[in-house]
Amino acid sequence: MRVLVAEDDAKLRSHLVKALRAAGYAVDETGDGEEALWLLGEHPYDAAVLDISMPGRDGVSVTRAARTKGCTTPVLIATARGELKDKVGGLDAGADDYLVKPFSTEEMLARLRAIMRRKRPDMSMVLRVEDLEIDLRSRTARRGGEDITLTNREFALLEALAEASPRSVSKTTLVERVWDQHFDSGTNVLNVYINYLRRKIDLPGTEPLIHTVRGVGFFVGRAAK
Repeated sequence: MRVLVAEDDAKLRSHLVKALRAAGYAVDETGDGEEALWLLGEHPYDAAVLDISMPGRDGVSVTRAARTKGCTTPVLIATARGELKDKVGGLDAGADDYLVKPFSTEEMLARLRAIMRRKRPDMSMVLRVEDLEIDLRSRTARRGGEDITLTNREFALLEALAEASPRSVSKTTLVERVWDQHFDSGTNVLNVYINYLRRKIDLPGTEPLIHTVRGVGFFVGRAAK
């Protein structure tokens, strides 16, 4: 899952980014409204947290402009303004929820999960591929009833593959979903993490579930025979 945080208070932005990364999200960040709008147009974020008071454009203006351009990313407006007119303005601009400062990171994470679920109502919180089970709430995975210990990055990669199963996922799409804007496209990090997953999931004596599609990317599931 990849999230955009647009907040002009550097200290608060750093706190939110750390909390999101600790929860397993890839995070892009900015303190400028114009850059936030540009980023929303460039990347397929799973959600965005936008502050209302930002230089360049405020969060409401960013949301309205993004929606006009066809952006469907779930948006959580975060601001110190708590008056009804401010809430209505943000929601009318296309925001999915509204959070008044100060707020706990636990509430922010819960609200993000909620707006993402509403955008994908057909998505179960438990993904199953053959004998592999992925619990999105607890961020745990099991295969054949055995627990699999995954890092946040490994879990995010496996989640992206399982959501698409049995379809393959391109390398570009996986990078967009799992890594942030600082990812170095010239490295083989994606292949390294795919190998990490294989070592943990495709154990000796089990049927391999993670497969390479040459020239395309990867998929998780039973290989065609």
